[in-house]
Amino acid sequence: MTVEACKLNARRVACGGVMWSTLAVLGGCQALSSGTEGLEHERVEASFVERDCPAGRCATVEVQSLRFPDAPRLSERLRDELLTMGTGITDGESEMLAPSWEAYAQTFFDEARAAREQVPELPGYQALFEAEIYDRHADLMTLKLDSYVFTGGAHGMPLTEFMVIDERERRVVTLDDMLIDGQMPAYRDALTQAHRRWLDEQQADADFAETWPLSMNRNVAPLAGEWRVRYNAYDIAPYAYGQPELRIPVEALEGVVKPRYLER
Repeated sequence: MTVEACKLNARRVACGGVMWSTLAVLGGCQALSSGTEGLEHERVEASFVERDCPAGRCATVEVQSLRFPDAPRLSERLRDELLTMGTGITDGESEMLAPSWEAYAQTFFDEARAAREQVPELPGYQALFEAEIYDRHADLMTLKLDSYVFTGGAHGMPLTEFMVIDERERRVVTLDDMLIDGQMPAYRDALTQAHRRWLDEQQADADFAETWPLSMNRNVAPLAGEWRVRYNAYDIAPYAYGQPELRIPVEALEGVVKPRYLER
């Protein structure tokens, strides 16, 4: 089957008060990879639209993610990480991780309907999720996971998480996996230095630094020349600053991080 034929097979489905369209679940029709080695990956895109809602105020859920056809556990891990990013943000009471995007959308729409009963003019709820390859080198694939959930108010809440996959071992690795045993204090020192450089770049004064102190962060992207540490809104700065990113040169991590994760 060609890619175009595969796309033509996308269809709209209505079920249980939720309408969704699979825009492109390409499966084996369009496997993407950087070559013969490493993990193959496919794009997965889906759109969910609330039904029987006021015109212009229907809730929506949009997903643009990835799937690894030869590593289903990694695919599930990625899906669950994105679902976690959208859980507990709304005013609803649901804190349970949804088992699927369809289930998440249904719960999201239920919460939107309940909110409209209290505030009929409430704008439509929005939930956007995206996963993309942020960096790939030395058999390390770093994914950037983004979510944006809007449930009324002045703005929605953006979140960003990095997911690092060791392609040699086909597993997700965390900061603790990458650090040499006993070197967490040294990592914190390197992070503190990066924060000071960021404050200088922002021309932030002492009052700013005191009001928005540095917090520990394990959300790292190990690039070839530097590590990037992403914070979310309100972590170390006001919302207007977006999602601050601190940068640690790899030279500052020698003897702190296992050599495997400093390869270029």
